[in-house]
Amino acid sequence: MFVGDTGLSRVVKRTAQLMKKGDLRELGGIPLEIIQKYINFWFSYSLDLFGGEISSNSADFFAAGLKGRYKEREQYTEHLAANQIFTLTTIEEGQLKPREVPLRNALNEVLRLEYVKDCEKGLARWNKALADEGLSDRLSLPNTRFHRHVGEFAGHSFDIQGNLIGKEEFDERQAEWLPTVADREYVRSLMHPVTEPGKIANWIAPPATGVKGKPFEFEYVRL
Repeated sequence: MFVGDTGLSRVVKRTAQLMKKGDLRELGGIPLEIIQKYINFWFSYSLDLFGGEISSNSADFFAAGLKGRYKEREQYTEHLAANQIFTLTTIEEGQLKPREVPLRNALNEVLRLEYVKDCEKGLARWNKALADEGLSDRLSLPNTRFHRHVGEFAGHSFDIQGNLIGKEEFDERQAEWLPTVADREYVRSLMHPVTEPGKIANWIAPPATGVKGKPFEFEYVRL
């Protein structure tokens, strides 16, 4: 996550700087609300990549030694996970309810929760960029049930806090939570190449240093 982490930190920093100067859109910056929508979008889709919360495949792969928990050796002393139970949230009769399942069958969820912790660390760094610029605004992660298409929550609608809502309400409010066509077009309109040494697009802050410690304005290539 390093490249995306540092890159987005620079975007957030530049947004914060421009917010203190005037209208973000007139200055060519990316508003925080659009950044938040993209976080909601990519975070929710990334969670789907781990697979369903309850998975026989995860149990089989763990038993075969092909799948493990995050830092399996460092964080765990018992590596069979044969008789352990994991409690997760599922939907039963239209309500959120806890359910106990064999740990091996819940390994996708165990790994997903570790990923969420990693994302929270990145978010803390982005929020520090806002704080360093003297702003009180903060970015946040949506609930892990929000906007899911794989697993226990697929086919159901949730708000950003993870509350179960109807599809009609989600459809009415999704423009608050996810990038709209207008948001995407605005971001796309900012994507112009800047090739002059020492110059950079106005929507992102320059890196702290250049490649191999060179100054940012260093002329790496001469044609």
